[in-house]
Amino acid sequence: MKITITDHRKIFAVQKEFSEMFPYLRLEFYSKQYKRGNSLVKSLMKHISKSIAECRTKNSSDNIEIQPQTTVSGLKQGFNDVYGLTAEVFRKSGNLWLEITDSTDQTLEQQNGEAKEMSKLQGVM
Repeated sequence: MKITITDHRKIFAVQKEFSEMFPYLRLEFYSKQYKRGNSLVKSLMKHISKSIAECRTKNSSDNIEIQPQTTVSGLKQGFNDVYGLTAEVFRKSGNLWLEITDSTDQTLEQQNGEAKEMSKLQGVM
């Protein structure tokens, strides 16, 4: 199973497909790099009804494929390299979504599995 990201894809559709593939992870796009703890983070989010083409800052004919074996850092780097977009991955922890910052070398499948196990322990989903 894989998700192919192209210029015509809407951000909300990419996020929906990502969440279906990885139900314990969330993908967000930002207009520029931000610092954690910044109170303006939500205002920097790309509008979800826009297409990738409308948000990109780099012109490239490449596409991105997201697979279970893709690492968090590889996903983020891919969006930056191909589209000039800042992407962040969040992991479900109880009722909260926490940005993945310390284990970005893990695959999306590993991150999703760990979040699923934690949710089972906490009795949440």
